[in-house]
Amino acid sequence: MSEPVLLDEIIEGMEAQSDFCKSFLNKVTGEVVSITDEEFGYAETSEDLDSLPDWQQEMVETAREILETDHYIQLPDQFDIDEYEMMERFCLSLTDRKLRETMYRSIKERGAFKRFKNNIQRFDIADDWYDFRDNIMKVIAREWCEENGVDCVNNE
Repeated sequence: MSEPVLLDEIIEGMEAQSDFCKSFLNKVTGEVVSITDEEFGYAETSEDLDSLPDWQQEMVETAREILETDHYIQLPDQFDIDEYEMMERFCLSLTDRKLRETMYRSIKERGAFKRFKNNIQRFDIADDWYDFRDNIMKVIAREWCEENGVDCVNNE
């Protein structure tokens, strides 16, 4: 790859993923793309794509390229990015003992994600959470880049 990839683009791609959408880095161009399962489904068939909008036809072509070449590598997905573990680490990092215990207890039962989101608002620590989460995402992205020989730079 000739040009370094922006770390924020890697992170955006990581965050764009879901159970139905995966993100990849094109090792040749440095472009990050997100492809849905539906687009991969079309790419694996010989169906006529004329009924699809132009933008989706392009995504199907990219999906075919992902399947047929080694130009792409998948970004870390939700299994590599354990958000529950992040929440747990955040709770344990809080310096106020009572708040730390309250937050930690709140994520130990069913509905942990919703309770956590409600509590960071309630206790006015949402900005602290998002800073904490962003820093971990940067670490994950940098480590992934290192492991995959990807030259990445900050946006500065």
